Amino acid sequence: MMTSKTLFQEALHKSLSYEEYRKLVDNLFEQGQTTGPNQSEKMVHYTGLNIQRMQKWEKRYAPAPGSLEAMTSVRDEIWLILTEGWCGDAAHSLPVIHKLTQVNKSIDLRLVLRDENLELMDTHLTDGGRSIPKLIRLRKETLEEIGEWGPRPEPAQNMFKEMRAAGVPHDEYTKALQLWYARDRGKTIEMEIAKMVAEAKV
Repeated sequence: MMTSKTLFQEALHKSLSYEEYRKLVDNLFEQGQTTGPNQSEKMVHYTGLNIQRMQKWEKRYAPAPGSLEAMTSVRDEIWLILTEGWCGDAAHSLPVIHKLTQVNKSIDLRLVLRDENLELMDTHLTDGGRSIPKLIRLRKETLEEIGEWGPRPEPAQNMFKEMRAAGVPHDEYTKALQLWYARDRGKTIEMEIAKMVAEAKV
């Protein structure tokens, strides 16, 4: 079994910038494909919806000044995100995280595909599942892990758990989550990321 540092090194070796990830997802979709081994029509359809969602937040989302100020305190970190193009939660979260990290060149935002990094994913499970997106904060020099976030903002995760426990069908709880993200406009993700950064300084 590989050490955490080795897993991070391997993942970073094949990681992408946000822009590279977006281009990959767009190019695959144009070819009728998506990321990961499941190339079903449904997964490709989800990817098309997610491209639209990412484009929307790239245009509309603007971080609050206080959150941007909190981000400037980060020094020499890598923010590694496990994701996939078909993941609806990632489509809402990634543009927000990207805009937050753009304010600080000391943060190196890198994205990797979950299904190409399952051993790393399995060290960052959520309630025993390979839920994404998962953000892992690392010290740039040592690759020491100093925190994580994901796969969803806390209110959305609580809603997800309640609906799953109540036996709500997949399509219904997925639709409810998408409505939550649309109404929240990225503000809870922003707040939780800013809080994570602020608490790390204490």
